[in-house]
Amino acid sequence: MNFLCEKAIDEIEGIFTRGQYHKVLFVVDEDAYRACGADTALEPVLEHCLVSRFVGFELNPKLADIQRGIKESRELNPDVVVALGGGTAIDLGKLISSLSVQSTDARDVITGCEAITRKGPPLIAIPTTAGTGSEATHFAVAYVGGEKFSIADESLLPDYSIIDPQLTYSLPARITAATGLDALCQAIESIWAVAGTDKSTGFASEAVEIAVANIVQSVTEPTPASRMAMCRASHLAGQAINISKTTAPHALSYFMTSSDGIPHGIAVALTLGPMLTFNAGVRDSDCADPRGAEHVRRQIAIIVNLLGATNADEACERFAEIVSKIGCPCSLAEVGITTTDQLHKIVSSVNAQRMSNNPRKTTSTSLTKLLSEPFVRGSTIE
Repeated sequence: MNFLCEKAIDEIEGIFTRGQYHKVLFVVDEDAYRACGADTALEPVLEHCLVSRFVGFELNPKLADIQRGIKESRELNPDVVVALGGGTAIDLGKLISSLSVQSTDARDVITGCEAITRKGPPLIAIPTTAGTGSEATHFAVAYVGGEKFSIADESLLPDYSIIDPQLTYSLPARITAATGLDALCQAIESIWAVAGTDKSTGFASEAVEIAVANIVQSVTEPTPASRMAMCRASHLAGQAINISKTTAPHALSYFMTSSDGIPHGIAVALTLGPMLTFNAGVRDSDCADPRGAEHVRRQIAIIVNLLGATNADEACERFAEIVSKIGCPCSLAEVGITTTDQLHKIVSSVNAQRMSNNPRKTTSTSLTKLLSEPFVRGSTIE
């Protein structure tokens, strides 16, 4: 069940009452919790419960933190798990809730050697950023020894999502920009994704339209209306990728985030424009979508129109203008990625599953060329 409105956080009392929750594992980003004001609604409810607070975790879910959370969860045996914060906190909530009730080792499930066989306790997801859309997906990410894994299971979808724009009011501009870009990129990728459907395209198109109209204001001169709009765009983008999954820009981003510390949304945006022009040049001979190159071109036309452009090259420029207006880098060179060796490391680390969801087939050579010429017209790349 989703609650997306001003003061949605006030729904927490009713959820606890209806669920008769008394033992709570609270996965919480303490800094976000203190800053966003959610404590006003949550603490009066939690004071009547037995609560174990899982805190002190690193950015991006790590195996060690997941294992620590599993231990806490098993000791408490909670009636409910509440996850509050950005994508890291919510993904940790998903994984801890689920993996704590599995009979197999957490590492084996994360790395794909074992499957999730049963659902964990109910999960309430409370995002404090407008970007990841994790509250709307059945995915979670985890890092094992620096390698990123994506875990997918229907049981990971939160039972309740509380999306309250007021919880994002305290976000600094940099985080608002990075998370907003993540939502916008997710939605654009969803439209061209091989696994996309009419339903996911509907969610994604609405997300792009809303984000394009509001992301700049939400960063530069935020208002309650723009914050609300970006929360809606983020949630819609999450609903879209819950069906379609993400594609090449996300696959290319993970190494830049884990190795170079580039915020996820910014890392994705660095290659989205070039990949847009690349995908626009799809032909039957290199089309990865079984619906054919003409279908892909129709999907690209939707994106071009939503970005207020007349062709893919112009759409790439419109996207770059948005990125620039919110103070983020528009090219790999701007973040210090300038050598062939750096490009090879990015290309060699791509998530193959996400890359296979891109509508135009790629090779290591074509990707390296694409990244070395950020504004190249994609149809010429072989």
